[in-house]
Amino acid sequence: MPLPVQVFNFQGVVEPMQIDADPQEDQQNAPDVNYVVENPTLDLEQYASSYCGLMRIERLQFIAEHCPQLRAEALKMALSFVHRTFNVDVYEEIHRKLTEATREVQGAPDAAVEGGAVEPPPLDTAWAESTRKKALLKLEKLDTDLKNYKGNSIKESIRRGHDDLGDHYLDCGDLSNALKCYSRARDYCTSAKHVINMCLNVIKVSVYLQNWSHVLSYVSKAESTPEIAEQRGERDCQSQSVLTKLKCAAGLAELASRKYKQAAKCFLLASFDHCDFAELLSPSNVAVYGGMCALATFDRQELQKNVISSSSFKLFLELEPQVRDIIFKFYESKYASCLKMLDEIKDNLLLDMYLAPHVLTLYTLIRNRALIQYFSPYVSADMTKMAQAFNTTVLALEDELTQLILEGLINARIDSHSKILYARDVDQRSHTFEKSIHMGKEFQRRAKAMILRAAVLRNQIHVKVPLHTGSPWGFQAALSTHLSCPPPLPFIFRIWISLRTDISFFILTSVPHSASLSVPPSNYLLSLFPFSHIRFVFLSFYLVDLWSTCIFYRPSSPSPPHLCSSQPSTTAHFHTSLALK
Repeated sequence: MPLPVQVFNFQGVVEPMQIDADPQEDQQNAPDVNYVVENPTLDLEQYASSYCGLMRIERLQFIAEHCPQLRAEALKMALSFVHRTFNVDVYEEIHRKLTEATREVQGAPDAAVEGGAVEPPPLDTAWAESTRKKALLKLEKLDTDLKNYKGNSIKESIRRGHDDLGDHYLDCGDLSNALKCYSRARDYCTSAKHVINMCLNVIKVSVYLQNWSHVLSYVSKAESTPEIAEQRGERDCQSQSVLTKLKCAAGLAELASRKYKQAAKCFLLASFDHCDFAELLSPSNVAVYGGMCALATFDRQELQKNVISSSSFKLFLELEPQVRDIIFKFYESKYASCLKMLDEIKDNLLLDMYLAPHVLTLYTLIRNRALIQYFSPYVSADMTKMAQAFNTTVLALEDELTQLILEGLINARIDSHSKILYARDVDQRSHTFEKSIHMGKEFQRRAKAMILRAAVLRNQIHVKVPLHTGSPWGFQAALSTHLSCPPPLPFIFRIWISLRTDISFFILTSVPHSASLSVPPSNYLLSLFPFSHIRFVFLSFYLVDLWSTCIFYRPSSPSPPHLCSSQPSTTAHFHTSLALK
């Protein structure tokens, strides 16, 4: 089933002029789950032969749901494929849909002219009953074997038992139990090869369940194994095949998450010679998914470097000549031909169960990128000629350009009377001056910060400040000198220390590498900080510290043992080495 679709919204700079949004705009951009494809050009038999297992059945069911012309044929093919499995429930469901589709065809006015529709095969109840019994017997046998393996405590046998049990559940269509069995095999993997095999099994079932976060998680686990992670250079055939499967699965997950650029990068890393993952997707799917996502998100340089000049992805594009021609037309700025060819393949793309929810979004992104690239080299553009280049009307083009301007994707103004698009004039001289002034202020701030840090290091002051919520600025500190155990401080002095610490950290937060901070002596402060208010604050801190230390810290009077308790772990400790005269 297709994924739930979200509306794709750009976020850019909003113009001062506000335009009321069309309430039907979001509904037009959101793909309809119950859409119908009228004119497909799909070779169903060749399409189905590219997949195997449950993926073939699910894709045929998706085509039957959205294409009335291919519904009966797709359901017949799916019925014959599911007849080879233990999935009795899906067999009965497909047979019911095929019966309904046949009745609809027989009730159509064209049925009499064409000689009527062929009756569907009768429901094979005997096969269904015997298959259920066989599945139950096989399940009991596999479960008994697994218990014996656990009794013998042989990890390899237990791992294989879990895999066999997962394969059986998958053949029966019980995806949840299949996922559990494949996941349990992880505890009995004794080599990197076993871990990779376990990850691929979990990824396969997670794709069927459309649990995309689970897919990405196990892709990263498989890529972190030594066989994949350490072989950055030359890879053997087996490791390259595994890496291609992982990249294809990650691309599907990124596509479903609407991260189209990441999806394109994943599909572009697939190897054509090792792309053998019929349980999920075919090499043609890699070409279509990767090409469409790259068109929607890559700029011209990335498109030329990663797609057109890619020796590996060229082989994928040879399987889909239309997608290849669309990419070349787009790169050559032949947007009318490009958009026309996109419309020609739209029906086939809408029959792909993983790409269909994103077709409208991808088409919008590709068209917007074409409009932006078309106007980028011009100071002004005639919207009449521009409309001809994009096979649209001037009014429709004006609406598109207005939306792009409001989203900040095109820096221009529209002359609605003359139908001319003018690029906004930017004063480069003023922009350069503003940038220079900003950089000068930043350099000045960094220089002062480095001078202060040098003074801190010269005075050998070190501050260890863990995060704490007891202070308004997130810090709470307790001052301690060279005295091993100072006497208890008066309440007023403790308030002063807390206030002084918070103000000091507030002033010094802009200093880089703030692992070592302190207040230098007063004579150095007078020369370091020319600003009167900062100089006054730090000078006051220093004088009050000197006065309070002379009064309250008396080394001659020892402190009682019960006052020498350590501070809590959430309290920061200042270790000062200022020489007090």
